[in-house]
Amino acid sequence: MAGLRGLVADTRPLRNEHFRRLWLANIVTVVGAQLTVVAVPAQIYAETGSSAYVGLTGLFGLVPLVVFGLWGGALADVVDRRTILVCTTVGLIATSALFWLQAAVGGLDVWLLLGLFSLQQAFFAVNQPTRSAVLPKIISLDLLPAANSLNTTIFQAGAIAGPLVAGALIPVLGFSWLYLIDTCTLFATLSAVVRLPRLAVEGAAGAPGLRSVVEGLTYLRGHPVLLMSFVVDLIAMTFGMPRALFPQVAHEAFGGPAEGGLAFALLFAAIPAGAVLGGIFSGWVSRVDLQGRAVIVCILLWGVAITGFGVAVGLADRLGPTPMLVAAVLTLVLGGAADMASSAFRNSMLMTAATDSVRGRLQGVFIVVVAGGPRIADVAHGASAALVGTAATAAGGGVLVVVGTVVAALAAPAFVRYRISRTMREVT
Repeated sequence: MAGLRGLVADTRPLRNEHFRRLWLANIVTVVGAQLTVVAVPAQIYAETGSSAYVGLTGLFGLVPLVVFGLWGGALADVVDRRTILVCTTVGLIATSALFWLQAAVGGLDVWLLLGLFSLQQAFFAVNQPTRSAVLPKIISLDLLPAANSLNTTIFQAGAIAGPLVAGALIPVLGFSWLYLIDTCTLFATLSAVVRLPRLAVEGAAGAPGLRSVVEGLTYLRGHPVLLMSFVVDLIAMTFGMPRALFPQVAHEAFGGPAEGGLAFALLFAAIPAGAVLGGIFSGWVSRVDLQGRAVIVCILLWGVAITGFGVAVGLADRLGPTPMLVAAVLTLVLGGAADMASSAFRNSMLMTAATDSVRGRLQGVFIVVVAGGPRIADVAHGASAALVGTAATAAGGGVLVVVGTVVAALAAPAFVRYRISRTMREVT
């Protein structure tokens, strides 16, 4: 029993009432959020029949993520972080309601949908760095890896339920109901952030402008280990995130309907399913000292898994859609588990190595990388699939992840050697 307890997730952070309230609210909210994540590309593909248009969500999401992610991180180093969370949560509720309205009216231009997506990503880009910067203020540093694993697990659990529910409901109810559910579930998060204490920034100075952003980037440049944590994640997500291909793959390789269906839902749910499994058995993450090496291993596993996904898609015609769908889903599950561990380590490294006065700005960079990398991947994969096909695009991306990660590890041996003490008192 003692060995089993060492494997399963460390739940000690849930003893903190503020963290527990936010975490429980996320159980409700992430399901609704993932309905929108699935509904937007599904609606675009249903209206256009083009993965290139689906890939444009990457471009329309990337610009506000970069601009407002960096500015939002600077804002979180000046303004009370509870206030920011309340305002941005209200903004997310409003944009989700607009998604519902455009779907309910129907017949609107796809560019309006992409514009709403950009607006939503702007609010998200300010909200997420602030929420991450809050965590070290309410959780002891030694529990940060466990807290990050719990957050990732619940987020990815919602990412499983969202696609499965969306895949079943889209053909029956249409897109508007999914957006409406997302709107309603966001009120759970609003209730949780309103009840947080005031969260003033220690050592806050200056205004959240360009100079503040530059200061945060300068700080990052002076910490090459943290900088490399962003580089390897960009490699993994830019080359290895094939989600823009899922609608086309589900329809053409695995025989699903153009507007959704089971294969579509399984592909979208597979990576989160792997992340949840990795989170359930994440008790070991708090005991890892060589976190840099662990990140490299996890990203290499991600690259191998995505390569396997592309191979399974390519063999669907020859070996049959059903067995290859199973193989494709299993490879994505493996990739999701590896990505969960990588994310927990990288975020914990960032939180423990930065002072409170710059945490918001560094978390802004983090959200730009974590969310921006897949947006770049959406554009690149969508365009590449139109030229060489979905199978070659996915498999080639996985190979590039492996090659790029090996090159990065050889170029930055200090990152591979990065070690953090179990008590989080000293970093070497």
